[in-house]
Amino acid sequence: MRPAIEAALHRARRSAAPHRVGRLSSMVGLSLEVTGLDAAIGEVIMIDDAAPVAAEVVAASTGRVRCMPLTNPSALRVGAPARRQAHPSLVPTGATLLGRVLDGLGRPIDGLGPLRPSSWVSLTNDPPGPLERTPIATALPLGVRVLDTLTPVGRGQRLGLFAGSGVGKSSLLSMIARGSTAEVTVIALIGERGREVREFLEHDLGPEGLARSVVVVSTSDEPALMRLRAAFLATRIAETFRDDGADCVLMMDSLTRAAAAQREIGLTAGEPPATRGYPPSTFSMLARLLERAGPAKSGSITGIYTVLVDGDDHNEPVADAARSILDGHIVLTRELAVAGHFPAVDPLASVSRLSSRLTDAEQRAAQTALRRVLAARAGSRDLIDVGAYHAGTNPRIDAALRHSDAIEAFLTQRLDELVPADRAWAELQGLAALLGAAA
Repeated sequence: MRPAIEAALHRARRSAAPHRVGRLSSMVGLSLEVTGLDAAIGEVIMIDDAAPVAAEVVAASTGRVRCMPLTNPSALRVGAPARRQAHPSLVPTGATLLGRVLDGLGRPIDGLGPLRPSSWVSLTNDPPGPLERTPIATALPLGVRVLDTLTPVGRGQRLGLFAGSGVGKSSLLSMIARGSTAEVTVIALIGERGREVREFLEHDLGPEGLARSVVVVSTSDEPALMRLRAAFLATRIAETFRDDGADCVLMMDSLTRAAAAQREIGLTAGEPPATRGYPPSTFSMLARLLERAGPAKSGSITGIYTVLVDGDDHNEPVADAARSILDGHIVLTRELAVAGHFPAVDPLASVSRLSSRLTDAEQRAAQTALRRVLAARAGSRDLIDVGAYHAGTNPRIDAALRHSDAIEAFLTQRLDELVPADRAWAELQGLAALLGAAA
């Protein structure tokens, strides 16, 4: 009884304490400086009384804090009162979120009425400890033939889709959302064009995919903090499903735009630009965000993150940092996309680090047979294109040319076609047998 009385007294003292009011002292670009408040990094401050603007603290010094707005700050004026938010940032949870579309603050934007969550949890959370993560040993079928066979994904694995703009990343995500066997899908659309959001929901994802998904949206016109917050909000929602024992897929489009938002925040807070203008906090943020996905004692989060490579440069800083943290990468190429090859996955450049744990010897033999034939064809492409290759020189190239239609049919898939994993493996083993001993 004594702890309950002490807790009640503590709440009473807090409610009776005077509320300190600060003042907005300057506005420069995206930076808002507030004096007279003692606030911590990450805390939310409400500025102005008439039309309050939420701002998050990104830097602090003696007697003043630097904030960035979460909403449009156009109506603010110097001297406006500023108060700390009375309660921490909370995230709605529960199965009632399925089929709903939220903004970066967890508010519904789909016109379906207020949320009725099971509970509310804090936005911040720690990733599972290294020894609390169960080993990944079970494959998660995605319904996409080339991924389920050549780069199989495990429950709790984190995978990156690396591609330039306009090569089919969002379309591939929609196929995975509709075709995966996970119980729940959480989709974060970070920095998307506003026009594309509704198209993705209605045409790519569809009613069937949306019914078992939670979608978090922050478009490109919103402040950087809102875009970054949406990424962490989606991750936190996925964590609550994992904590309830569910196998969840978290898809984020795109990780690069979340990193760009952190770059904007870091530079505004006064950090020095480092690699290609990215401050050091960008790369620590990527590690914090990506490490929160994965398996736990019960349930799992399978993370699939799109990485928008700058100018098709797969070694640019964000792509390089993400590749070092993730458990595999799928490479989509513009050359295949413009040729009408969908999904535009380059199987030779794509790697799943857990493939050997998720497949048996027969499946690995079929993988290897196809990869060797594809590698032989790629290595002699110039000779083949100019007609200088002579049949009989290399049995693997001969097999690739003889069965090019069968290989193409296996590697491509219609957007509305979903292939069960057992059928995909049967087709791969049949193709490997067709290629023969030369493979």
